Amino acid sequence: MDPKATTPWQSWREVAVWRDASRAPKLPPWIPGPPLRPAVVFECVGVPGVLDQIMGAAPRGTRIVVVGVCMEQDAISPMLGIVKELSLQFVLGYTADEFAATLGAIAAGAIATAPLVTGKVGVEGVAGAFEELGSPERHAKVLVEPWRS
Repeated sequence: MDPKATTPWQSWREVAVWRDASRAPKLPPWIPGPPLRPAVVFECVGVPGVLDQIMGAAPRGTRIVVVGVCMEQDAISPMLGIVKELSLQFVLGYTADEFAATLGAIAAGAIATAPLVTGKVGVEGVAGAFEELGSPERHAKVLVEPWRS
């Protein structure tokens, strides 16, 4: 679905209604509409304000898994989380053992990394590389080679 035409919440609502109503949880009488499957949202952006936006738009009972690393102070509205009974879970993408095993496999040549590298720059090209990475159609990983000029 095109997120410009349909919000993720609209897409979720299209598939959230239980096909087999007998398996759906019984809703209290004050909650309108059919029971919906629980929503799980992965926040992978890490930009200040996004988590609060997700909390504001999320349906009641949503589990929000925070994967994006926000490197700045951020603020959320705890009352939204309380009223909607939201669950926030902060996760790390890998364990130290997994990271070490992956580096070992790369060093041993068991994992081909060349297809991941879509560009190479020297130190002077780092600023331009970040601009290029803003276009995911062109780049996935830009390797910085300090000796490259």
